[in-house]
Amino acid sequence: MEFFETIVLVGVPVVLAITLHEAAHGYVARIFGDQTAWMLGRVTLNPLKHIDPIGTVVVPGAMLLLGSPFLFGWAKPVPVNFANLRNPKRDMLWVAAAGPATNFVMAIAWAIVARMAGPDGAVPSNSLGTMALVGYQINLVLMALNLLPIPPLDGGRIAVSVLPRDASNALAGLERYGMFVVLALVVIPGALSTVLRPLVHGADALIRLILPL
Repeated sequence: MEFFETIVLVGVPVVLAITLHEAAHGYVARIFGDQTAWMLGRVTLNPLKHIDPIGTVVVPGAMLLLGSPFLFGWAKPVPVNFANLRNPKRDMLWVAAAGPATNFVMAIAWAIVARMAGPDGAVPSNSLGTMALVGYQINLVLMALNLLPIPPLDGGRIAVSVLPRDASNALAGLERYGMFVVLALVVIPGALSTVLRPLVHGADALIRLILPL
């Protein structure tokens, strides 16, 4: 497969996964009372509003070139002022969960595309099938990564929302160190894949029960 074709087949699903993930946060925040992302134009499907040059382009591209078994990246976080939510502690759960939930729905959508692009599908296409499988995998990985209970990841926000107040405040206080933990998981060989594997495999098994690939 030509290099530029590979970039397209991988880049399209990666950009969609990140763009819709971030837009979902802003959309749900608006529903629950915070207009910050909406006023800044971040509740949009325009990928240019969400792309981080390093996290969306350089890091995933380098991992692809190095033959990494998974892709890792990030977008510019959608700004959310949790104090503006009608019930900040409760509503934080829905705002945080919106991103991973969107990735799960996109994984299902890519699974459907993969079936349609298969030899017996409605639109047989090796290229479309490859793109669909990449989209399926990247959305499951992005969902699982963001569900890790490490602030400021979405899973950390969800944990802060559901834990009793003392435990919630203690976990929220660790947010300044959260990205160092994530970076350590990325740098330590095999650490991130080991942590993500149960979530990815669980989501994959659930989808395959409904829609075998």
